[in-house]
Amino acid sequence: MPAIGPNCQELRVVDENMSWRILYALTSDAIVILEVFQKKTRRTPRQVADVAKKRLKRYLHDVEED
Repeated sequence: MPAIGPNCQELRVVDENMSWRILYALTSDAIVILEVFQKKTRRTPRQVADVAKKRLKRYLHDVEED
């Protein structure tokens, strides 16, 4: 999902009665889980995308400080 950030992907999980999505980013040393949500429409809700972007930005900032 380039709209979220570099190397971001969406994993689709179909449960018995609902569909789930896991947004994650691949880095050189980690898989960063950005958000998990129940999928109800074709599009990823803007609020979910915004939260994922903020979490990725915070993670990348924290990694740079180390």
